[in-house]
Amino acid sequence: MTGYEIHQGIEASIGHFWSESYGQIYPVLKDLEAAGLVTADAAASGRGRKFTITEAGRVELRQLLVGLGDPPPPRNTLLLQLFFGRELGPEWCRARIAEARAQAEEQLTHFDALAAEVAAEVGYEEQQVYWSSTIAFGRAMAAALIAWADEVTPTFGVD
Repeated sequence: MTGYEIHQGIEASIGHFWSESYGQIYPVLKDLEAAGLVTADAAASGRGRKFTITEAGRVELRQLLVGLGDPPPPRNTLLLQLFFGRELGPEWCRARIAEARAQAEEQLTHFDALAAEVAAEVGYEEQQVYWSSTIAFGRAMAAALIAWADEVTPTFGVD
Protein backbone atom coordinates (compact mmCIF):
# COMPACT_ATOMS: atom_id res chain seq x y z
CA MET A 1 0.00 0.00 0.00
CA THR A 2 1.05 3.58 -0.48
CA GLY A 3 1.20 5.95 2.48
CA TYR A 4 -2.09 7.44 1.29
CA GLU A 5 -3.70 3.98 1.12
CA ILE A 6 -2.37 3.18 4.61
CA HIS A 7 -3.95 6.39 5.95
CA GLN A 8 -7.26 5.57 4.24
CA GLY A 9 -7.10 2.02 5.60
CA ILE A 10 -6.54 3.32 9.12
CA GLU A 11 -9.51 5.67 8.80
CA ALA A 12 -11.75 2.90 7.46
CA SER A 13 -10.74 0.15 9.87
CA ILE A 14 -9.35 1.39 13.19
CA GLY A 15 -10.23 5.05 12.83
CA HIS A 16 -12.85 4.80 15.57
CA PHE A 17 -10.11 4.28 18.15
CA TRP A 18 -6.77 5.22 16.53
CA SER A 19 -5.64 7.93 14.17
CA GLU A 20 -2.47 8.81 12.34
CA SER A 21 -1.69 11.79 10.16
CA TYR A 22 0.07 11.69 6.82
CA GLY A 23 2.89 13.57 8.54
CA GLN A 24 3.33 10.60 10.87
CA ILE A 25 2.97 7.86 8.26
CA TYR A 26 5.56 8.86 5.67
CA PRO A 27 8.54 9.33 8.03
CA VAL A 28 7.70 6.06 9.78
CA LEU A 29 7.54 4.22 6.44
CA LYS A 30 11.01 5.56 5.60
CA ASP A 31 12.34 4.38 8.97
CA LEU A 32 10.65 0.99 8.62
CA GLU A 33 12.16 0.53 5.17
CA ALA A 34 15.63 1.44 6.46
CA ALA A 35 15.19 -1.14 9.24
CA GLY A 36 14.11 -3.84 6.78
CA LEU A 37 10.63 -4.08 8.29
CA VAL A 38 8.91 -3.10 5.04
CA THR A 39 9.97 -3.15 1.43
CA ALA A 40 9.05 -0.58 -1.20
CA ASP A 41 8.58 -1.20 -4.89
CA ALA A 42 11.53 0.10 -6.82
CA ALA A 43 9.45 1.17 -9.84
CA ALA A 44 7.75 4.10 -8.11
CA SER A 45 9.17 7.03 -6.22
CA GLY A 46 7.95 9.52 -3.65
CA ARG A 47 4.45 9.24 -2.26
CA GLY A 48 3.39 6.76 -4.96
CA ARG A 49 5.64 4.01 -3.59
CA LYS A 50 3.86 0.88 -2.41
CA PHE A 51 5.09 -0.72 0.79
CA THR A 52 4.83 -4.35 1.87
CA ILE A 53 5.48 -5.62 5.38
CA THR A 54 8.32 -8.15 5.65
CA GLU A 55 8.38 -11.18 7.93
CA ALA A 56 10.76 -9.27 10.21
CA GLY A 57 8.18 -6.46 10.17
CA ARG A 58 5.44 -8.88 11.29
CA VAL A 59 7.64 -10.06 14.17
CA GLU A 60 8.31 -6.44 15.16
CA LEU A 61 4.58 -5.61 14.93
CA ARG A 62 3.69 -8.47 17.27
CA GLN A 63 6.35 -7.32 19.76
CA LEU A 64 5.11 -3.74 19.55
CA LEU A 65 1.49 -4.75 20.16
CA VAL A 66 2.37 -6.93 23.15
CA GLY A 67 4.65 -4.27 24.61
CA LEU A 68 2.21 -1.36 24.43
CA GLY A 69 2.07 0.22 27.85
CA ASP A 70 -0.61 2.09 29.69
CA PRO A 71 -2.63 4.61 27.72
CA PRO A 72 -1.88 8.28 28.20
CA PRO A 73 -3.91 10.10 30.83
CA PRO A 74 -7.38 10.93 29.52
CA ARG A 75 -8.29 14.38 28.29
CA ASN A 76 -12.03 14.88 28.00
CA THR A 77 -13.14 18.37 27.00
CA LEU A 78 -16.77 17.73 27.92
CA LEU A 79 -15.90 16.67 31.46
CA LEU A 80 -13.54 19.61 31.90
CA GLN A 81 -16.30 21.97 30.79
CA LEU A 82 -18.80 20.37 33.18
CA PHE A 83 -16.34 20.36 36.08
CA PHE A 84 -16.10 24.13 35.68
CA GLY A 85 -19.73 24.36 34.60
CA ARG A 86 -20.60 26.92 37.25
CA GLU A 87 -18.66 29.41 35.12
CA LEU A 88 -20.72 28.49 32.05
CA GLY A 89 -24.13 28.10 33.64
CA PRO A 90 -26.68 25.28 33.71
CA GLU A 91 -28.31 26.16 30.39
CA TRP A 92 -24.97 26.01 28.58
CA CYS A 93 -24.13 22.70 30.32
CA ARG A 94 -27.50 21.18 29.35
CA ALA A 95 -26.94 22.20 25.73
CA ARG A 96 -23.41 20.77 25.73
CA ILE A 97 -24.63 17.47 27.19
CA ALA A 98 -27.40 17.34 24.56
CA GLU A 99 -24.78 17.90 21.85
CA ALA A 100 -22.60 15.09 23.23
CA ARG A 101 -25.64 12.80 23.42
CA ALA A 102 -26.53 13.51 19.78
CA GLN A 103 -22.96 12.75 18.73
CA ALA A 104 -23.11 9.45 20.64
CA GLU A 105 -26.33 8.54 18.82
CA GLU A 106 -24.57 9.21 15.51
CA GLN A 107 -21.70 7.00 16.66
CA LEU A 108 -24.12 4.16 17.43
CA THR A 109 -25.47 4.41 13.89
CA HIS A 110 -21.91 4.41 12.55
CA PHE A 111 -20.94 1.38 14.64
CA ASP A 112 -24.05 -0.52 13.51
CA ALA A 113 -23.10 0.10 9.88
CA LEU A 114 -19.50 -0.84 10.59
CA ALA A 115 -20.59 -4.08 12.29
CA ALA A 116 -22.69 -5.01 9.26
CA GLU A 117 -19.75 -4.23 6.97
CA VAL A 118 -17.37 -6.39 9.01
CA ALA A 119 -19.89 -9.26 9.15
CA ALA A 120 -20.15 -9.15 5.35
CA GLU A 121 -16.38 -9.17 4.72
CA VAL A 122 -15.38 -12.22 2.71
CA GLY A 123 -11.98 -13.76 3.25
CA TYR A 124 -11.47 -12.24 6.70
CA GLU A 125 -13.57 -14.61 8.79
CA GLU A 126 -10.67 -15.32 11.19
CA GLN A 127 -10.27 -11.59 11.87
CA GLN A 128 -13.95 -10.74 12.28
CA VAL A 129 -14.09 -11.65 15.98
CA TYR A 130 -11.21 -9.26 16.69
CA TRP A 131 -12.60 -6.45 14.57
CA SER A 132 -16.08 -6.93 16.02
CA SER A 133 -14.76 -6.66 19.57
CA THR A 134 -13.45 -3.14 18.88
CA ILE A 135 -16.78 -2.16 17.35
CA ALA A 136 -18.61 -3.57 20.40
CA PHE A 137 -16.39 -1.43 22.63
CA GLY A 138 -17.26 1.68 20.62
CA ARG A 139 -20.97 0.86 20.82
CA ALA A 140 -20.75 0.32 24.58
CA MET A 141 -18.96 3.65 25.08
CA ALA A 142 -21.53 5.51 22.98
CA ALA A 143 -24.43 3.79 24.76
CA ALA A 144 -22.87 4.62 28.13
CA LEU A 145 -22.56 8.28 27.17
CA ILE A 146 -26.22 8.34 26.16
CA ALA A 147 -27.28 6.74 29.47
CA TRP A 148 -25.06 9.17 31.40
CA ALA A 149 -26.50 12.17 29.52
CA ASP A 150 -30.04 11.01 30.29
CA GLU A 151 -29.10 10.63 33.96
CA VAL A 152 -27.35 13.98 34.51
CA THR A 153 -29.31 16.35 32.27
CA PRO A 154 -32.17 16.78 34.80
CA THR A 155 -29.66 17.77 37.50
CA PHE A 156 -28.97 21.02 35.65
CA GLY A 157 -32.09 22.92 36.69
CA VAL A 158 -33.39 26.00 34.99
CA ASP A 159 -31.53 29.27 35.72
